[in-house]
Amino acid sequence: MNNLGNFGVWGLGFFSLAIWFAVLQQANGLRPIRETARSWGDEWLFGKKEKNGAGPFSAWNITGTYRGTWKFLDTVNSSSKFPDFRKESGNSAIELVTSPTKITGVHYVQGAVVFHDVFDNEHNVGGAQIKVEGVYIWPFRQLRLVANSGKKGDSGLEDDYLLSNPYHLLGIFSSQVFQESPRDRILKQKTSPIYEMEKHCNIEIAAQISQSTSSENNGDKDRYHIEGLMESPTIDDDGDCFSPLSLNATSINVEVYYNKAVNYTLMVTFVSFLQVLLLIRQMEHSNTQSGAAKVSIVMIGQQAIMDSYLCLLHLTAGILVESLFNAFATAAFFKFVVFSIFEMRYLLSIWKATRPSTSGEGWETMRRELSFLYSRFYGILLGGILIMYEFHNYMRPILLLMYSFWIPQIVANVVRDSRKPLHPYYILGMTVTRLAIPLYVFGCPKNFMRVEPSKAWCVSLCAFMGFQAAVLLLQHYFGSRCFVPQKMLPEKYSYYRRFDHNVNRSRDCVICMTTIDLRHRINDCMVSPCEHIFHSGCLQRWMDIKMECPTCRRPLPPA
Repeated sequence: MNNLGNFGVWGLGFFSLAIWFAVLQQANGLRPIRETARSWGDEWLFGKKEKNGAGPFSAWNITGTYRGTWKFLDTVNSSSKFPDFRKESGNSAIELVTSPTKITGVHYVQGAVVFHDVFDNEHNVGGAQIKVEGVYIWPFRQLRLVANSGKKGDSGLEDDYLLSNPYHLLGIFSSQVFQESPRDRILKQKTSPIYEMEKHCNIEIAAQISQSTSSENNGDKDRYHIEGLMESPTIDDDGDCFSPLSLNATSINVEVYYNKAVNYTLMVTFVSFLQVLLLIRQMEHSNTQSGAAKVSIVMIGQQAIMDSYLCLLHLTAGILVESLFNAFATAAFFKFVVFSIFEMRYLLSIWKATRPSTSGEGWETMRRELSFLYSRFYGILLGGILIMYEFHNYMRPILLLMYSFWIPQIVANVVRDSRKPLHPYYILGMTVTRLAIPLYVFGCPKNFMRVEPSKAWCVSLCAFMGFQAAVLLLQHYFGSRCFVPQKMLPEKYSYYRRFDHNVNRSRDCVICMTTIDLRHRINDCMVSPCEHIFHSGCLQRWMDIKMECPTCRRPLPPA
C-alpha cells in the first residue's frame, strides 16, 4: 500500500512537471519576435540567453534574404509540359517575410523566389520570379509554401519589408541602372513562360530550416539555411509541369551588405577629395590667360557631366534606401562640389580665356554668351540622360564613350600646337581616380550592387584610358605633334626667321626694356609676324601669359 502511495505521489509529480513545461512552451510561442531586455528572473525561468545573442525565440524569425542554388533531381527536366526548362541548375534568391499567427508555433510567410538561368528559349528570358505564401512551423523548423498567383490580399508586410531592405532596394536600383531597362523588363514579363505556368501549375515548396553560425564577422551572427524540394503538379492532375528540383539557400547577413555599401561611399568620397586636389593643382598650373586657353573646354565639360551623373545616381540611391541615406548623400555632396564649384569654375575660366574680346564688349554681351554656355551644358546633360535611357542595353559602350574625355585635349594640342597645357599629376591622377568607380561596379566579384563582373570590359577600359594618358604624357614631354608625320603638319610660323637689318625698327625689347644686340646668334631674339623684335626668353615667358604682341596687341601664333 505504501509502495502504491509512493508511486502515486511520484506519478503526480511527473504529471505536474509535464504540465508546467507544456505551459512554458506555449508561453514561449506567444512572445513577440523583437523582444526587449528581460529580467534575471525571466532568464532563469525561460532559459539563459545564448552566447551569440540570438536568444531562444529568434530561431523562428526567418524574415530575410536568402541566396543559394537550385538543380533538377533528375539532372534534366524530363517533363514535356514546359520544355524551356533545359538548364540543369542555376542560382536562386529567396525573400521571406514572417508574421505570427494566433496558432502557437505557426507563422504566416509571404515572399518571392527568384530563379536565375532557368529558361533556354528564343525570348532570352534568363530568370523567373514566383510569389509564394505559406506557413512556417517553427517548433519543427518546417516551411511549406505555395505559389501566390497575384490574388488580392494583405501584402503589406511583404511590401514594408522589401521597401526597408537595403539588399533588395539596391538590387533593384543597380538592375535598372546597369543591367536592364524597364521596357526590357516588361517585355521579358510578357514573353516569360512563367505566365503560362501560373495558369496550369500548382507550385509547392517543402523545406527544412536549419541554423548555422557564420564564419564572417568573427562568428557572432547566426544564419539560417533552407533546404527543400519544389514540385509542380498540374491543376488537372495530368503529370508535373516540370521535374522536381531541390533548393539550397543561406540567409544573407544584411550588416555585411550594409558595410559594403558604406565602404563604397567612403571610397567615392575619398576619390572625390583627391579629384578636388588635382583640379586645384591644374588650375594653378594654368592660372594665366594663355595657359587656360590651351585647355580643351570639351574635356573639362565632359568630366563635369560625368560627375553630375554620379551625383544624381548617388543621391537617388540614398533617397531610395533610407537606411543608407547619410552615406550616399555624403558621396553625392562631394560629387556635387567637384562638378558645380571646381569644374564649372574652371570651365568658365577657359571660356573667358578663349574669348578675350568678349569682356571688353560690355556686360550684355557677356551675359548672353554665358547664358548660351550654360544652356548648352545643361542641354547636353539632360540629353545624355535621355540617350542612356533609350539605349539602355548599350550602357557599357556608352561608358567607354564617356571615358574618352582625354581625346578632345589630344586633338586640341595637335591643332593648336599647345605647349604643356595639363600638369602630369593631373593627367595621371584623374586617369586613376576616374577608373575607381567603374572597376568596382564591373570588376569586383562581390560588389554590393550585384552586377555581374566583366573582366574583359574592365581590361578594355583600363587599356583605353591608359592609352589616352600615355599620348598626353608624350605630348607633354616631346611636343604636342611628336607622333604626327611632318608631311601632315600645317606650315608653322618661325619666330627665328631672318629679318632685314636695313628696315628701321626699334632695337629695344619692350618686355625687359633693354637693347637687343643683333650681332649675336639669331636664336637669341624672336621676330613676331608684325615685325617686332624681342629677346627669346622674354617673348616665351610673355606668351605663357598672353598670346598677344606686347607692342601692338595683335594675336600671336603658337611658338
